[in-house]
Amino acid sequence: MAESVYKVIQLVGTSTESFEKAAAAAVALASASLRDLRVAEIAELDMTIENGVIQTYRAKVNVSFKYEGGQ
Repeated sequence: MAESVYKVIQLVGTSTESFEKAAAAAVALASASLRDLRVAEIAELDMTIENGVIQTYRAKVNVSFKYEGGQ
């Protein structure tokens, strides 16, 4: 098996509906601009609250992709 190197970046996805949709938004954006995505890991979940009501679900997502140098 050939050796490979992967780069990991952290993105924050947001949604007004759910944590799942927030994470999916982060992965969708990453897949639109990065090639060869391998793993997405939920690092942290939080919410913004205004007047006692949840406004936004946020998911911090670590995304890894194959490193090809120069990226």
